[in-house]
Amino acid sequence: MPEPITTWFDLIRHGEPEGGPLFRGSKDDPLSDRGWSQMHAAIQSTDCWDAVLSSPLQRCLRFAEAIAKREQIPLYEDKRLQEIGFGEWEGQTAEAIEKHYGERLSLFWQDPEANPPPGGELLSMFQGRTLAAWFEWRDRLAGKRVLLVGHGGTIRVILGEVFGTLRERTFSAIDVPYACRSRVRLDQSEHGLLSCLVSHGLR
Repeated sequence: MPEPITTWFDLIRHGEPEGGPLFRGSKDDPLSDRGWSQMHAAIQSTDCWDAVLSSPLQRCLRFAEAIAKREQIPLYEDKRLQEIGFGEWEGQTAEAIEKHYGERLSLFWQDPEANPPPGGELLSMFQGRTLAAWFEWRDRLAGKRVLLVGHGGTIRVILGEVFGTLRERTFSAIDVPYACRSRVRLDQSEHGLLSCLVSHGLR
C-alpha cells in the first residue's frame, strides 16, 4: 500500500495596505509600513517552505517575492487568487458605503450571492475561480510545504472548501484579519483526500 502524500499550506492574508481599512477588491494598494511589520511578525524562524503562491496584487506579491528571494524557492502568481471584485464599493470605507447605500452592505454580508455590490463580482463566480486555482495548485504542489499569500475573501473560500461548507455564510462567518495565518494539511491516499485545518488566527 503506497504511503499517503501530505501537503502543507500556510495561508497568510496580506498586512494593512496604505490607506487603511477599505473595500479594495482589485484596487492595487501597496502594504503600509505597519502592514510590512505585521507580515514579518507572522513569519516564524522555524518556517520552512518549498514554494510560495501569491495573488498578483502588490499587497500580497511584494511580500511573497521577498520570502521567495530570501528562501531561494519558486514563486508562483495566479490572477485567480485576487480578491473578490467589489465594484462601486472599491476604495471606500464601510462607513461611506453604509452612508451612500444604506442597508445594502449588511445585506451583502448576510447573503453576498443575492446582494452583490453594484458592478461587483458574484460570490459564485469568485468561489469558482478561487477554487479552480486551489485545486490546480493543490495537485501541482502535492507533497510540498507551500506559503500562500492572499486576501481575506480568498482565504475564506479555501477554508470553506476545507470544511466542506461552501455556503454564503462562510464568507462572513470566518474572521481573517490582516496578517492572519492558517495552516492546512492535505493527506492524499488511495482512499481519497483528507483536508484538515490545523491552526487558524495566528499572527
